[in-house]
Amino acid sequence: MAEGRTATAVLTWQQVRYQNRLFWRTPVAAFFTIAFPLMFLLLFSVIFGTGTFEITGRGVYSVAQFYAPALAVFAAASATYTNIGVGTAISRDEGILKRFRGTPLPAWTYMAGLIGSGVWIAFIATLVMMSVGIVFFDVNIEVAKLPAALLTFITGTACFAALGLALAAASPTGDSAPAMANATILPLAFLSDVFIAIDDPPEWLTAVGNFFPLRHFVQAFQDAFHPLTESPAFRWEHLGVMATWAVVGTLLALKFFTWEPREGGSGRRRRRGRSGGGEPAARE
Repeated sequence: MAEGRTATAVLTWQQVRYQNRLFWRTPVAAFFTIAFPLMFLLLFSVIFGTGTFEITGRGVYSVAQFYAPALAVFAAASATYTNIGVGTAISRDEGILKRFRGTPLPAWTYMAGLIGSGVWIAFIATLVMMSVGIVFFDVNIEVAKLPAALLTFITGTACFAALGLALAAASPTGDSAPAMANATILPLAFLSDVFIAIDDPPEWLTAVGNFFPLRHFVQAFQDAFHPLTESPAFRWEHLGVMATWAVVGTLLALKFFTWEPREGGSGRRRRRGRSGGGEPAARE
């Protein structure tokens, strides 16, 4: 029994490493996941300097206290929702998922490696963003609030990983997946206080932002680093919304996900361009 669990853990870890290599071999994905949010953090810090934002019902935030956690969340959401959704849809159309399905590797082990890789990349992106904010822009950090920040990160990345699989399931083709991802995550970023601080917005705008999980991820993570937030800074209402969306994403993925290439997919041409025509390695 113990040997079986060890072998399963080894296979899962190998899949995480395999997916990580695919990510770092795709410079565009690495840029938009890590460098793009960091570039915005530096840009906003130059534009707004040491100014502050006063948000109705939430208090006053310095530029760095507002943008470092918000852009860290955006990077984490990109690493899970966008990368998992787009990468899985393309792999399905290239026939990679079908070939994995035909190997002795358990399907859930492949998925665990895919999600584990996304969460690990999200952690790296978040760590980079917050480290820059703490070292260069005096972002507040309190040890007593770190458990709240960690729980928020875990819940948020689980939520967006599940929604990423749902995105892959909903995408008609791998070519359409990037458009669907950007058409959903970018408008929500503007509605969720990622790029701009909306003070006293219209009620309908607030309702739309509160319905989806990104704003809840942003606000819960921001509060974990706000100096005026009382410890331990757990935001259960926000965590509850994200957990609900995680369940919704999981159910949608289970119902509609397919391992088979869909008609009109990207096909063999892209597979050769992406991986040189080689077979995917289920094990290292």
